Amino acid sequence: MAQGPLDGVKIVEFAGIGPGPFCGMLLSDLGADIVRIDRKGPAKAQASNVTARGRRSIALDLKNPDDIATALKLIARADGLIEGFRPGVMERLGLGPDTALARNPKLVYGRMTGWGQTGTLAHAAGHDLNYIALTGALHAMGRKDEPPTPPLNLVGDYGGGALYLAFGLCAGIIHASKTGEGQVIDCAMTDGAASLASMFYGMRHSGLWTDEREANLLDGGAHFYDTYECSDGGWVSIGSIEPQFYALLLEKTGLDDPAFSAQMNKAEWPDLKAKLAAVIKTRTRDEWCEIMEGTDICFAPVLSMAEAPEHPHNKARQTFVSIEGVPQPAPAPRFSKTPGAIQRPPAANGEHDDEILADWGLAST
Repeated sequence: MAQGPLDGVKIVEFAGIGPGPFCGMLLSDLGADIVRIDRKGPAKAQASNVTARGRRSIALDLKNPDDIATALKLIARADGLIEGFRPGVMERLGLGPDTALARNPKLVYGRMTGWGQTGTLAHAAGHDLNYIALTGALHAMGRKDEPPTPPLNLVGDYGGGALYLAFGLCAGIIHASKTGEGQVIDCAMTDGAASLASMFYGMRHSGLWTDEREANLLDGGAHFYDTYECSDGGWVSIGSIEPQFYALLLEKTGLDDPAFSAQMNKAEWPDLKAKLAAVIKTRTRDEWCEIMEGTDICFAPVLSMAEAPEHPHNKARQTFVSIEGVPQPAPAPRFSKTPGAIQRPPAANGEHDDEILADWGLAST
């Protein structure tokens, strides 16, 4: 029995890379029964492939008419579908939206691409960095007079792609349950990444944000919102935006220089940052944690991925779990009545062929 608020929801996921699997992981963690269609061929389960967790796998040859027929039978019983191929690929396979919705009018057909199904770049190759570059988001990230800094692939692939598709699938499935009408979701990472930047576009229009990096409130320009190196080479993060939090920062660091009273004077930020940096570098990261952690300064040490699972707060909340010896983030968010769970470890290609066909009522079809 699956565990989570999406228990009973059936989704077919066509195996891919990046945001598609992460979207499947999110929905599986919340209890959805997700069947991943993998390619036929040897492929062992890898416990370290965290975003593959939770789903069962059936291996099909999508160039074989019999296997295409099996895929369509699964689709006919599904609430949702995830695919991340370039535009037109699913249509050429005979698995496009028109065919799928003809079989299953309530299906929510989720399409994940970088550029979208339409537009001048729709058929071009790309990766996360390219998608966020086109939206203005990448230009805003990084230090002054240095190249824009790639923010891992969190903003395009996962934030602008996987999370928006998961959100869209849930919304579409709710609509289908009310109306009996399925639909197609065109989830472009460019659209999602642009949407994530909504606040900054508003701030720019209002004159509260500029296109210069490290010159704004939240991009490291402000001395009270940045990371600082400690005497031991560790780093801490400080986000003392509000006046009362800023006052506490000055108190705990012993900064009584009257120049710091001009908190929002952008012309003073570089000098104030240099002074604050010098003070932070007089102590180790652990010493600053003793002074600041748990206060209203808005402070946290900058932890590595090796350190983060061991932090007392993360341990208290069980933010990280270990599956087959692999530390990994636990399902999120938390539900009071229907908590999610990691349904199973990553599956090998075709590991559940017979089980899936039986469970989905296809064993004798």
